[in-house]
Amino acid sequence: MEKSCGVVLYKEGDPRQYLLLHYPEGHWDFPKGHVEEGETEIDTALRETKEETGITDVEIDKGFREKISYFYTRDGKSIYKEVIYFVGKTNAEDLELSHEHVGGEWMPYLKAVERLTFKNAKELLKKTDLFLQRT
Repeated sequence: MEKSCGVVLYKEGDPRQYLLLHYPEGHWDFPKGHVEEGETEIDTALRETKEETGITDVEIDKGFREKISYFYTRDGKSIYKEVIYFVGKTNAEDLELSHEHVGGEWMPYLKAVERLTFKNAKELLKKTDLFLQRT
């Protein structure tokens, strides 16, 4: 099993904006990456956000923790993967994208739902937006 952690990153505004990253394979998703030895889930999520976006100003809301799981194929083998997501608020505007991405964009909820590639990511964004409306 592989385990990664990530952040659904947002900034307040009218409307609220979410950050999506564009991967070389063509899909759009949230910042995430593999857990390293000795890291907590939140440590991993924050480190990966910094590495992939350059953003360090992130306030994690510990009231939100969502797990996505799926299978993917690597080298002809089926791999089970779990990704733990947190919701994080930032005031940052600018992105310093890593080599792992070909683009990134802040966008309002409806555009973000439309742009996300995978159904589980769309569901995650819906849960995140509902959570933020209630807090």
